Amino acid sequence: MHITLIAGTRPNFVKISPIILALKKKQAEGFPVHFRLVHTGQHYDDLMSSAFFQDLQLPNPDTNLGVGSGTQAEQTAGIMIGFEKELLDFPADLVLVVGDVNSTMACAVVAKKMNIPLAHVEGGIRSFDSSMPEEINRKITDSITDYFFTTSTFANENLKKEGVRDEQIFFVGNVMIDTLLRLENEFKQPSIFEKEKLSEKKYFVLTLHRPSNVDNPEKLLKLLTTLSEHCGNCTVIFPVHPRTAAILKKNGIVVKNIVIIEPLGYLEFNYLVKNSMAVITDSGGISEETTVMGI
Repeated sequence: MHITLIAGTRPNFVKISPIILALKKKQAEGFPVHFRLVHTGQHYDDLMSSAFFQDLQLPNPDTNLGVGSGTQAEQTAGIMIGFEKELLDFPADLVLVVGDVNSTMACAVVAKKMNIPLAHVEGGIRSFDSSMPEEINRKITDSITDYFFTTSTFANENLKKEGVRDEQIFFVGNVMIDTLLRLENEFKQPSIFEKEKLSEKKYFVLTLHRPSNVDNPEKLLKLLTTLSEHCGNCTVIFPVHPRTAAILKKNGIVVKNIVIIEPLGYLEFNYLVKNSMAVITDSGGISEETTVMGI
């Protein structure tokens, strides 16, 4: 059996890691299963991509579609064009997608139009907010998925309400937690810890990535100012996505107590999270499904 695995963003890499380990275990046991890892290039910056592959001990992708940035339509179209060529060159018996990013939805559509069975890890998650691009990606992907691997009974019920049969649903839990537990003992202190003289449980970690929060400079400034005003004397460490960093720089946005740093690798970021007082984030679909992953 030939399986094509899709990963395009940093959270995708975290989710795909335990799946690859499971497939390698099956191979070692003699099961005739083969897989190709396709990186769409949706996260293309080295700090946003390559460092995560190293931290998560992932194999190098078999191919990188190199789609890069762009509007929602440009990025989705680029992924679809590249992935169609990939499947023509390397036919698959199953395409497996994870999460809810543009790579997930775009590759799902291509697979189904080529009559290839589709599996969705984290199927059934809903925010019920169609203003979120991720919610649109989830609904489109789940509407054409054949096999759903879910994180909660809530997700199961969402799928059943949408007409998915019981035999299509596999309740497996959260694969991101598998990765977290496997690598927890390898978390490492980032240089910012000493540079800012941080102490355990006396600082906050902030992540923001949603366009509705970061694309408008005035709204972004107001959001950061409000956070600063309510954090007392505590430092807020803010690993910033390159696109958000450009907005901050262009508009000269500097806010007291909020320390802007470059994106961190998985091991360093989770060291910060583990030792912080709290995390402030706009990541996650709904509260019970949220896993803090940074940007």
